[in-house]
Amino acid sequence: MLRKLVSRRAFAVVSGSTAVAAAGGYYYLNSGPTYPPSTKETRRPPQPWTPPSRQQMLDALKSSGDDPSQEFDLLIVGGGATGAGVAVDAASRGLKVALVERDDFSSGTSSKSTKLVHGGVRYLQKAVMELDYEQYKLVVEALHERRIFLQTAPYLSAMLPIMLPIYKYWQVPYYWAGCKMYDLLAGKENMESSYLMSKGKALEAFPMLKQDGLVGALVYYDGQHNDSRMNMALIMTAVQQGATVANHVEVTSLDKDSNGTGKLQGARVRDTLTGKEWNVRAKGIINATGPFSDALLTMDNPDHKPIVQASSGTHITLPNYYSPRTMGLLDPATSDGRVIFFLPWQGNTIAGTTDTPAEVSTTPRAQEEDIRWILEEVRRYLSPDIKVRRGDVLSAWAGLRPLVRNPNAASTEGLVRNHMIHVSDSGLLTIAGGKWTTYRAMAEETVDKAIEVFGLQDRVKRGCVTEQLRLVGSDGWSRNMFIGLVQRYGLETEVARHLSENYGDCAWTVCSLAQPTGKAWPLHGIRLAPGYSFIEAEVRYACRHEYAETAIDVIARRCRLSFLNAQAALDALPRVVEIMAEELHWPAARAKAETAAAMDFLGSMGLPPGAVPRRLSSEPKSVVECVENVLGLKRGSERRRRAAQEMIYSRAQFETGEVDALRSVFDGRANAKGAERLETKEVYEIVKGVSGFEEVRPKDYEYVLEEAGFARSPDLGFDEFVEICAELKEVLFAPAPRSTVTTERLRIPVEKSGGGV
Repeated sequence: MLRKLVSRRAFAVVSGSTAVAAAGGYYYLNSGPTYPPSTKETRRPPQPWTPPSRQQMLDALKSSGDDPSQEFDLLIVGGGATGAGVAVDAASRGLKVALVERDDFSSGTSSKSTKLVHGGVRYLQKAVMELDYEQYKLVVEALHERRIFLQTAPYLSAMLPIMLPIYKYWQVPYYWAGCKMYDLLAGKENMESSYLMSKGKALEAFPMLKQDGLVGALVYYDGQHNDSRMNMALIMTAVQQGATVANHVEVTSLDKDSNGTGKLQGARVRDTLTGKEWNVRAKGIINATGPFSDALLTMDNPDHKPIVQASSGTHITLPNYYSPRTMGLLDPATSDGRVIFFLPWQGNTIAGTTDTPAEVSTTPRAQEEDIRWILEEVRRYLSPDIKVRRGDVLSAWAGLRPLVRNPNAASTEGLVRNHMIHVSDSGLLTIAGGKWTTYRAMAEETVDKAIEVFGLQDRVKRGCVTEQLRLVGSDGWSRNMFIGLVQRYGLETEVARHLSENYGDCAWTVCSLAQPTGKAWPLHGIRLAPGYSFIEAEVRYACRHEYAETAIDVIARRCRLSFLNAQAALDALPRVVEIMAEELHWPAARAKAETAAAMDFLGSMGLPPGAVPRRLSSEPKSVVECVENVLGLKRGSERRRRAAQEMIYSRAQFETGEVDALRSVFDGRANAKGAERLETKEVYEIVKGVSGFEEVRPKDYEYVLEEAGFARSPDLGFDEFVEICAELKEVLFAPAPRSTVTTERLRIPVEKSGGGV
């Protein structure tokens, strides 16, 4: 026996096993996320870069129409993720590039995604279950692009663990095998390996999770980013590479040559802010307008048949106590077959998305039916002791996904996000479809095609470099940069982290514009809204360095306040307009118009009708105001009902005297019956008789009973009555549905569910 143990064969087996184990251990220890180091060797702030002004950009566009020698190689129409990506790719190859955007950069779909940088777990399921090779290729490409995405803009994107709760034992090997295949396809570009969690560990990581029937959970990793900030980084990188860009400039017509060939040679554009028009000459035009692609194609050819069908995806923002700060949740099987994500983002929690056919519009609004559907799905997965309330919805938005349309499909069923490149007879090159994660690959393919179609081979100075090209703000950034901001400018740590993670090394320039707070601490960084890390200096930076031209540009896309909390954005709006008026020299009429336009926009972000800015000042009220509030003597014309977002606790939702009025109504009916509690059915009639509750419908009452947990209670006491009235207030103050027509509900296939654009 001893001789066998010390034989050469045994020695070879032990040596080989040890070598394999050592190699595996080395690989494991060196695997996982590699955060690219700063390219700067010094801790000193980088030299600030000031891009050309918008007026200089407009002058460059005009000169191309007046002087043939100033002709552009490419004119890109659309400033979203795809258009900006194409601009970066083309400009970095040495081409002379112009980009125009009708509204603002990322004003459409590109700012309204699920904020994920993902390969698509559900796409992989589709590929395996249906042996769909196209879906398989989409997953592999997306996983490769995910890694590049996180490397080229490390301050704007990061990995995020996402939990799949498991409630059936047979799902354990099913989900485990799927996630391991997902890891395997990523190969050496994988972030972290997926892993299985016990029920106890799952509840420890995600304590809000419903534990009844929970078997365990599986955690996999994907990426997350700040979409509109990423879009802005792409635009500024294109400018740094020599591109000419202009927002709020729309194409009014396409210019074709007069030789009878019908080929495009430029476009007529209009500055939507001033109304001025001029011609732009270019050798080729790229249509990257997302859901609006068919509009430009129809402008080119009135007989054009649509190739894009829009699908509306609704998301809602909830307070941060709805999810852990470092873990997301994926509901793999909702009540109608779709997928819903539940993700921490920018300090709050976002939930979505829906997927329904939609008409193309510039400002789509989240439908109340979709908001309540998302809340109902969220409620199914959270612990019963967490009250999921309509009033907790801080904002709600709808984005239009640009899906390549099958002419034979009557709905979004059967549509995929695979992109398509189309060249019309006149030479208009259209890039349509795709998603955020694969924007770079789409841009590379588009520029390759443009060089071929427009004969730009002699104009190209180098090949595609976007796999290695780091975006503006990345070179001098490190994960610890925020500490330097705190030490140099005396910022709050939370604010410094926010600036570092949204501006990269440009945060130094933002901080240089910050005004002193006049406090012992922090020394700099006056916040725009309490509870959020956005500061006034960001507004000035947006005007001077990021082409912000309207108040909406700032509150929606330079800062993300309107996406995080519509009421907080409304509260900050007067100060934002005041700062922008200083920076851009607005007259009083323009400032007033900007305020009105921004308030209308916030209505599309879930702001309740009739909401007004709350006073942010900490100045004490006058003695008269205090006395009026205490005694309930404030005149009715001066009162306002608080918006749903302000309603936190049941009794706190009522103005002075309202609870007493409810007590009087309830006691009157109870005394007449000689009882302390009333039947649940008759409470509805009592509520209808209370001033301010006349518009309550039976289905509103039933919805509130179910949400409050009283649906099966035979009778109700006064405290329950107050809680129901408080919940009904939230329902009454929810934005009214835009149409009485019932939205078509479809069972969307898995490859079309969730994951953003």
